[in-house]
Amino acid sequence: MIYHELHRLAVGHLRHERPDHTLQPTALVHEAYIKLVAQRNADWQSRTHFFAVASQLMRRILVDYARRQLRAKRGGREAKLSLEEVLLVSPNRPDKMLALDESLTRLEKMDARQGRIVELRYFGGLTVDEAAEILNVSPTTVRREWTSAKAWLYGELKQRHGDHA
Repeated sequence: MIYHELHRLAVGHLRHERPDHTLQPTALVHEAYIKLVAQRNADWQSRTHFFAVASQLMRRILVDYARRQLRAKRGGREAKLSLEEVLLVSPNRPDKMLALDESLTRLEKMDARQGRIVELRYFGGLTVDEAAEILNVSPTTVRREWTSAKAWLYGELKQRHGDHA
């Protein structure tokens, strides 16, 4: 049962990636599972909490994967570029993932709960009610902050990366 749900989460994460992404849902599930079982002192508060952590791990795996892809495309260790330089020169999807991660990190610094809601809803594929349960807030609060966070992220991405972001 856990594997099926983790696979569903992985498919949800990869839905936002380019169609020819080399990392498949099964591989993403396996990498996330390895990281999950490595957490020996984890105190899972509920099933939803476990899957929220799994979703966050999948997001981090995809961001790290995108960074490795960009590094390999730019000559590996030989080419040292700042994140801003990379975002300006590469037209591929790994850049969009990094741009989103960068903007989401800024949002989390401004409003941690909104950042967490985006992570749970967009990357984790959780419903409003599931996100509300994890955050211990009402579904109305999640809906309101989800709308606000999406608007902020749209403006942030557009301002920093133009209309194509």
